[in-house]
Amino acid sequence: MESRYSPNEIEPKWRKVWAQQGLDQTPQDKTQPKFYALSMFPYPSGSLHVGHTRNYVITDVIARQKRMQGFRVLQPMGWDAFGLPAENAAIERGIHPAQWTYKNIEQMKAQLEPLGLSIDWNKEVATCSPDYYRWTQWIFLQFYAAGLAYQKEAAVNWDPVDQTVLANEQVDSEGRSWRSGAKVERKLLRQWFLKITDYAEELLQDLDQLEGWPDRVKTMQANWIGKSVGAYIEFEIVGVDEKIGVFTTRPDTLFGVSYVVLAPEHPLTAKITTPDQQEVVKAFMQTVASESELERTAEDKPKKGVPTGAKVRHPLTGKEVPVWIADYVLYEYGTGAVMGVPAHDTRDFKFAQDYQLPIQVVIVPEANAPAENLETAYTDPGWLVHSGEFDGLSSEAAKQAIIEALEQKGSGRQRVQYRLRDWLISRQRYWGVPIPVIHCPDCGAVPVPDAALPVQLPENVQFSGKGASPLSQLEDWVNVDCPSCGTPAKRETDTMDTFIDSSWYFLRYPDARNDQQVFDSDLVNDWLPVDQYVGGIEHAILHLLYSRFFTKVLRDRGLINFDEPFKRLLTQGMVQATAYKNPKTGRYVAPDQIADLDHPTDPDTGEALEVFFEKMSKSKYNGIPPEGVTEKYGADTARLFTLFKAPPEKDLEWDAADVEGQARFLNRVWRIAAEFGHRRVAGQVQAPAASLSKPEQDLRRSIHVAIQEISEDLSGDYQFNTAVSELMKLSNALSDAACKDSAVYAEGVDTLLLLMAPFAPHIAEELWHQQGHTTLIHQQRWPEVDPTALEVDEITLVIQVMGKTRGTIQVPAQATKAEMEQAAIASDIGQRYLAGKTLRKVIVVPGKLVNFVVG
Repeated sequence: MESRYSPNEIEPKWRKVWAQQGLDQTPQDKTQPKFYALSMFPYPSGSLHVGHTRNYVITDVIARQKRMQGFRVLQPMGWDAFGLPAENAAIERGIHPAQWTYKNIEQMKAQLEPLGLSIDWNKEVATCSPDYYRWTQWIFLQFYAAGLAYQKEAAVNWDPVDQTVLANEQVDSEGRSWRSGAKVERKLLRQWFLKITDYAEELLQDLDQLEGWPDRVKTMQANWIGKSVGAYIEFEIVGVDEKIGVFTTRPDTLFGVSYVVLAPEHPLTAKITTPDQQEVVKAFMQTVASESELERTAEDKPKKGVPTGAKVRHPLTGKEVPVWIADYVLYEYGTGAVMGVPAHDTRDFKFAQDYQLPIQVVIVPEANAPAENLETAYTDPGWLVHSGEFDGLSSEAAKQAIIEALEQKGSGRQRVQYRLRDWLISRQRYWGVPIPVIHCPDCGAVPVPDAALPVQLPENVQFSGKGASPLSQLEDWVNVDCPSCGTPAKRETDTMDTFIDSSWYFLRYPDARNDQQVFDSDLVNDWLPVDQYVGGIEHAILHLLYSRFFTKVLRDRGLINFDEPFKRLLTQGMVQATAYKNPKTGRYVAPDQIADLDHPTDPDTGEALEVFFEKMSKSKYNGIPPEGVTEKYGADTARLFTLFKAPPEKDLEWDAADVEGQARFLNRVWRIAAEFGHRRVAGQVQAPAASLSKPEQDLRRSIHVAIQEISEDLSGDYQFNTAVSELMKLSNALSDAACKDSAVYAEGVDTLLLLMAPFAPHIAEELWHQQGHTTLIHQQRWPEVDPTALEVDEITLVIQVMGKTRGTIQVPAQATKAEMEQAAIASDIGQRYLAGKTLRKVIVVPGKLVNFVVG
């Protein structure tokens, strides 16, 4: 008999056995129902902390239980391996991004291995591998062939010092470059887009299909898509044969328009600006070019603008109104123009006040109410005034009437518009998927032929962080012949947004080694959609929306036969740990730099530090590496802690005392099962009896209550914390049982281990074999509830007097309300507390309590 629980001996042993027996291999037997369990794949940043591993442990519990329920399970893992951090590392460390990335992958795989995750590593993918991004490029060309990939000019973040494009994450909150510190400018460059707006309505409507998704996530996606029903209205420019188009959800306010605003970068700005305003407009445009999008749209910043000198005609009144340009209007949003209705829009109201523009009230809150001067904008619906023939109409009636009037004049129409914009995928960086297009002076943009894929990233690059993308500086790579006509041409030097890589990786896993096609459609149609997807709430919008978009496009290209990629979604909470920060400087301090953690001070300044729980992060110095826990307590303890401390969707706070608590629980299970296993193997356990004693009945009830509760906790809305609590209850019932050598006790030990197996797989496997079993516990069937075991002959009835509990009695389980009342009155408790009192009322809650109301 094992005399002690030693995870560092037990866990490596069983992981080796599982690997040898292929426990984690994906079965191909289609006679079994399938289950695809997927964690969002990690970015190989170099090291994991227990906040990362919570995701994978949750998925592993689900996968292990499904195998025991008879499902064939696919549980893969890969690496979201392209991206800016690797390129920054190349600049800072003088190494190639690939070297940094693959080193990190090996390090993180080594960290994952001790956790006992039943991952099929034969399905592993890394998005930076040519074997993977060849097919990312092929998919891009599918979009291009479908008319869903195109180029147009778009604003980018431009560092005027380093002369390079910056990603949003390289611009700080003050609008400065992360490296040079220069004020970032907005500059127009020709960029690649994917036409996600073509699928906006379907992406919105199909949210109703996602019954297994949190309502919060579906609401976030719906808001991001942002469907608006309103009017497209055109204003004729006086003296210029052009029109300015705007979209508004409030056509009922049209008669309140006192100006029209263009984005400074709008193509019409230069065309319509009058000669006397050209210098002013030019200077303003230069000022705006130095502002980030965040600065221009921030609610707390004043809105700035200048008149262009041009005027437009009101489409219904013919009245001339001025055209301005302003920093708060962005060319990339909507039409790049808005109509200014100061009386009924908060932003327009402030702008009009600042620049002494007219404020005309055209909506009042009640019918026939006077139009009074406003101190703030009135933005609610109401009744129209000062609106000509539409006076007296409600806002809703006026919207339709005004749209019809615009349509008759040819000046507008009803339109559905979405907040969602086409997806800008161009990145002026090296470490990403090269866009497989060649620019020919004769043929234009020409797709790279399939046979020439992948367009590989060249390795002979120099990283300085300055100037254009490293790819654009490699003439031997850039200069090629046009595949259509043979004319000297140039490769596209932009790479793709890394969200492209993660928008289809789940489709590659079932057929990860296919070098002939992107995937075998039959295989993918068999495994997909993903049955359970697990990942952070921070990916609730972009990653999930883009994945849904890709799925629908590939379906329409005939590659797959399903509409949505993920049936169920679990967004796990963050793991938080203690962080120390100097409130004056905002600098975080590592715990090992603090002399006294009970009274922490900044080692440099001596100032008192703030102490609080915050999401684990390298930058906060509060990440707990998983190996620090597994080496001391074992993987099973680490797994149980992340599952027990909080419901899966909630944040949890790291506490070493709670880890100790889980270690004590596992040691208690060890003692129970190891001691019984010794007696069992020695033949000291009784044979099953024809009838059960009262202690055996009680224990068997506890066993099957645990099966029922834990099975329920692992279906539908996962509640791993309460499932672990039920394991603890069952272990307590076994400890307290008065039938420790009976067949029922043997059933209880086996059931405890079977129920524990998905949560604490190593100790469950070891103790299972100590019971004399010779097959793997993870190949056993999940226990099923015996309804007869849950039946009870007697129940405990609480006796209350005036709402205060005075004791309990046992009554037959099938007793009626009247019988419960009589039993309570006749009991010693009833006799004692009712003596000498007038019984005014008896309240019976069947099966639970009897409450006496006395005088």
